[in-house]
Amino acid sequence: MPRLKSTYEKEIVTKLMSKLSLKNKHDVPKIEKIILNMGLGEDASDGKKLKACIDDMALIAGQKPIITKFKKSISNFKTRKGSNAGVKVTLRAQKMYEFVDRLVNIALPRIKDFRGLSSKGIDNSYNYSFGIKEHIVFPEVNFDKVDKIRGLDVTIVTSSKSKIGTLELLKEFNFPLNEKKN
Repeated sequence: MPRLKSTYEKEIVTKLMSKLSLKNKHDVPKIEKIILNMGLGEDASDGKKLKACIDDMALIAGQKPIITKFKKSISNFKTRKGSNAGVKVTLRAQKMYEFVDRLVNIALPRIKDFRGLSSKGIDNSYNYSFGIKEHIVFPEVNFDKVDKIRGLDVTIVTSSKSKIGTLELLKEFNFPLNEKKN
């Protein structure tokens, strides 16, 4: 069992029950899944660059990503329906907790000029999204073998029923949220 999952079950659930004044432990918000997305832009049509992105994403996530396709043709963006758009991974269960642990404790502190994540990234479904400008902050990616530094979108899907619940959940998982960015 991942360290973060056992911490969640033993400590975080009771803390959140008291903070959010919940009576049932099943009402406590939890992370359901994490989606990692890397858009490739013009590099999606190049086979070697697409393979390099798939390999980097597989190292970061710990599982093989899928290739996303465009749903529509848009002439201004020079996209064709059915052509490659990027790569994506959905993490659940143990791999999800291991990724959060690596993200919070290793990757985010390695970002240059990092001042915390904005707490405005919560959407109407109470999920939290943010972007990482350089995928090389993850220690699994070998910096010498990277041909181009790419961005990465991270979406954390929660079972929360309010923005406050999502924020408190992320704080308990030690996410470096910057309250001043509100």
